[in-house]
Amino acid sequence: MKKLSVALSLLALIISAGVARAQAGHEYSPLVEKTVNYKNWKLPNLMSAKEEDLRSLIAGKKLVMIVYFAPWCGNWRNEAPLAAKLYEKYKAQGFQVIGISEYATPGDTTTFFGESGPPYPVYSESSSREEKEKTPHFDYRKLTGDTRNWGSPWNIFLEPDKLNKSGEVLTEKAMVVNGELIEDEVDKFIASKLGATTAGVIQPCKP
Repeated sequence: MKKLSVALSLLALIISAGVARAQAGHEYSPLVEKTVNYKNWKLPNLMSAKEEDLRSLIAGKKLVMIVYFAPWCGNWRNEAPLAAKLYEKYKAQGFQVIGISEYATPGDTTTFFGESGPPYPVYSESSSREEKEKTPHFDYRKLTGDTRNWGSPWNIFLEPDKLNKSGEVLTEKAMVVNGELIEDEVDKFIASKLGATTAGVIQPCKP
C-alpha cells in the first residue's frame, strides 16, 4: 500500500511538471471589465500607409477586438493564430479584429505576417522600443493593472453601438485581457455578444 502511495505521488509530480512546462512562456489572462478611458485614434494602415479613423472602421460591426502586439514578442506569436482563427470564425456575424503594431518598424511587422499579409486590418502606433512609455498602449496597460514589461499582446473588446458617438473618449469601461487570450473563455464571450446560439469549441492552436 505504501509503495502504491509513493508511486501515485511521483506520478502526480510528473504530471504537474508537465503542465508547468506546457504553460511556460505563456501569459494567459482572464477577460475582465476595466476602466480604460479608451480613445478614438487615427493611425496608418500597415499595408497602404493611409491613416484611418477607428470610429469609421468599426461602424456597423457588432463586436471589435483590438489587439496591441509587438511582432517580435513570443507571447504574441502564441496568440496570433488564435486571433486569426476567431476572426475567420465570426467575421460573417459582425465580428472584427484590428491589430495595432507596437515597438517595431512597419517593415518588421509586414515580415511577420508574410507574403499573404495580415488576415485583418493592422495599424502601426510605434516603431521602436524606445517609445514604450510614450504610447497610448502603455497608458491603457497601466490603467488596467497590466504590470508586464512590454504588454504584448494586450486585447480590448469594443461594442460599437455602445460607444460614445462624439468626443475623444470612446468608452470609459471595456472588457480587456492583460495578456494572452484564454481560448474557450473568449470564444464563448464573442458568441454571446454576437447572438450565436452556441459558442462551439475551437481547437487549440498548434505551437
